[in-house]
Amino acid sequence: MARTDQVKELKAFEARAIIEDLRKGSVPVEYVPFFTVGRQQWLKFIEEDLDQYIAAGGAKVRFINGDYGDGKTHFMSIVRHLARQKGFAVSFVVLTREVPVHKFEVVYQAMVRQLVGAFEGTGIRALVEGWLDGLKGELGGDTEGGFDERLEALGEVLKGLPGMEFNFANALVGLADLRYRPLPEGQAEAERVEGRETLYQWLEGAKVSKRELKSFQVFEALDKTNSKRFLGALVALLRHLGHQGLVLLLDELETVMAQPASVRNASYENVRLLMDNAEQASHMHIFMSVIPDVILAEKGFRSYDALWSRVRSIGEGKRLNYRSVLVDLHRTPLEEKELVDLGLRLCRIHELAYRWEAKEPVGEALIAKMCAAQQRMGLLSEVRLFIKQVIRMLDMAEQGELPDAEADLTEQLLASQREVEQEKVEQLKPKWDA
Repeated sequence: MARTDQVKELKAFEARAIIEDLRKGSVPVEYVPFFTVGRQQWLKFIEEDLDQYIAAGGAKVRFINGDYGDGKTHFMSIVRHLARQKGFAVSFVVLTREVPVHKFEVVYQAMVRQLVGAFEGTGIRALVEGWLDGLKGELGGDTEGGFDERLEALGEVLKGLPGMEFNFANALVGLADLRYRPLPEGQAEAERVEGRETLYQWLEGAKVSKRELKSFQVFEALDKTNSKRFLGALVALLRHLGHQGLVLLLDELETVMAQPASVRNASYENVRLLMDNAEQASHMHIFMSVIPDVILAEKGFRSYDALWSRVRSIGEGKRLNYRSVLVDLHRTPLEEKELVDLGLRLCRIHELAYRWEAKEPVGEALIAKMCAAQQRMGLLSEVRLFIKQVIRMLDMAEQGELPDAEADLTEQLLASQREVEQEKVEQLKPKWDA
């Protein structure tokens, strides 16, 4: 949870940027700890999985279930932060028109480009560049004597890593060769730059001609049939460089339901493929966010037999199972006291953003009234709506226009609800082409 001293460390500009993001319905990932309230039971078991199972060589897939506004994206951001703290590399991918789940290669490309971990920068290029920098003592120097032997020894180490793939290892050796081999007479540096770009594009899952790759002894391009080996090789490299493993987070899977049947089927097949890849791998955890309809509706998982046979039992139990494949946020909403705590944190950040004192006009009592108004409308579980409502109240109070009656609170709540509903409509619109 965020402590008061953490919030105090925010600069006014940072606080204002947070408020602006919240107005748009999102929480900036880097400030997730400031807004972490509730759901401790789910987080407790996820943390245990990461520590005692995934880090020890296990693999798992979990679905994060919740309606729009229940806090799925925020929860995934918390998991991302938790995994980073525990030494995992993480990739957080939002499925959009540009990253459609029915195009597996595109999703893979997004995964490796969004990769973050114990290295500078983002993406597999940054990871490999950091690794290459660390080879300077082993391969660097101006003399060529013994270079081939040292490079060969490096290749043997890489190929001997559990889970490493032959082509992946050769691509890494090729990059080390291009970085450290003394430039032969007559060869232009531009040729090496071109070679490096070719290998980096291959590592990122882009299409590269076999002719360009042949000299590096790389003979396969990424496709569905070898994706498990490629992901396994990435995890092997991450482990070699000191990471506990890999956590992949895929957000907004539910948008596939608005697509034609052929696209939905291709998407669900790729979900099944990702499940297979994870469950047959090691040191890997995949999370995918869904809405209840993805599990229950006819256009959801049940419409694709090959996937439904794998997941049909999720969410069936009347009692919550915190070790289940399904992280059911919809059935475990935040309690009123947790929402009040969240509201008070928002007050402090709003104060920093606009340099005013919010405590007198917007204190615990008013926030509790907001919760009560939301509960009367049967909307207490909608965290996004609550955040929008609090931000709206703080904006008005800072301008001297605080509502002074229960009817005013309800009116403002309805206005916030209309905003959320419009965002929901936009969210569920088709985001990729068939």
